[in-house]
Amino acid sequence: MSEARVTRIGLLGRGTVGGAFHELIADRADAVEAASGIRPEISGVLRRSEGDFESILEGSDLIVELIGGIDPARDYVLRALRAGKPVVTANKQLVAQCGDELFEAARSAGVQIRYEAAVAGAVPVIRVVQEGHGVLPIERISGIVNGTTNFILSEMASTGASYADVLARAQELGYAEADPTDDVNGADAAAKMAILARLAFDTRVGLEDVSFEGITEIRPDDLAYAKDLGLSLKLLGVAEKHGGAISVRVFPCFLYRGHPLAPVEGPFNAVTLEGPTISEITISGPGAGGIETASAVLADVSSILTGEAPVHFADRRLEILDDLESSFYLHLEVADEPGVLARVADVIGRNGISVKSVVQQGTGREASLVMVTHRAPERSFYAALEQISDLDFLGAAPRAIRVIEKEYS
Repeated sequence: MSEARVTRIGLLGRGTVGGAFHELIADRADAVEAASGIRPEISGVLRRSEGDFESILEGSDLIVELIGGIDPARDYVLRALRAGKPVVTANKQLVAQCGDELFEAARSAGVQIRYEAAVAGAVPVIRVVQEGHGVLPIERISGIVNGTTNFILSEMASTGASYADVLARAQELGYAEADPTDDVNGADAAAKMAILARLAFDTRVGLEDVSFEGITEIRPDDLAYAKDLGLSLKLLGVAEKHGGAISVRVFPCFLYRGHPLAPVEGPFNAVTLEGPTISEITISGPGAGGIETASAVLADVSSILTGEAPVHFADRRLEILDDLESSFYLHLEVADEPGVLARVADVIGRNGISVKSVVQQGTGREASLVMVTHRAPERSFYAALEQISDLDFLGAAPRAIRVIEKEYS
């Protein structure tokens, strides 16, 4: 029996994911060899205390980048691609911010760059979108693509604890970083949605094209009212196509129970794909963790070794929409006195918005008025919100959160 061909892997970074990938290669090398006829081996590791990039590049056939961030990862990946070495990365910010440059370098050199692990960890959404591209057209992607925020919102809803208390708990459990800024302000999810939108809609999308909001202003009473209204709160990424234009956004929003993402709890990720021929497909799984992310990296390595189709490259640029329609949850702290509801309803009505449901609790100066509107242009809603903010009976600034009305049978 002939000796197996060996592919030498240069590993950049050996933190949580890099360490897990290093162990996974040792554990799964036989299985990869059986599937591809090629045996993967780590030929060199680059980290702060070990390795030299030039030597690793020269002694490898494939580069796996798990450093994270833009610098020096961008330089290393570009140099690898230009040297004719395929690259696998889990670096969402690198792909979202430097995608055009990286993909052009890969195309010019005739090699692959793959990045399944950059979005939703072990959930194979990149593979599903790539392999269905052109055959199963996608018009909308909705995703819970950040496990940290999903854990925080789930815990706030189930315990009634404050955002700050649950964040501290998430950090203790390892679901949140010591500096969770990119997670909780929506930037992490925005980078992932830029990647998905590029793939799904065959267009160039950068992080600068994605508007995003976070969860830092969410209050326990918002979640309590949501239960009364049959809603659950998620930080959702939404990429959708409207004719020759697209919208890519990340925002906290309420979902009704019939939405496939509504029951996704804890540090899990899930993505729903919609299109004219597929109706709705939802895939879910662990969104983070060393071994889960490393598994997605190994799957990409295996894809390159077996010669599967290369990553799709987007050449066109679609218009980015910034004003869509949405329903809204509106929370007002008001004085409980005659005419309050009528005055609020008058402002909303004059801006062409209708109300779906209303809940009022409390009396005196500490009453709360909560309503959910029907779909209307967001510009109209925010104009109404600005006018409501000037009403003299408010005890605090209004709070507004989007609501997705769509449910699935």
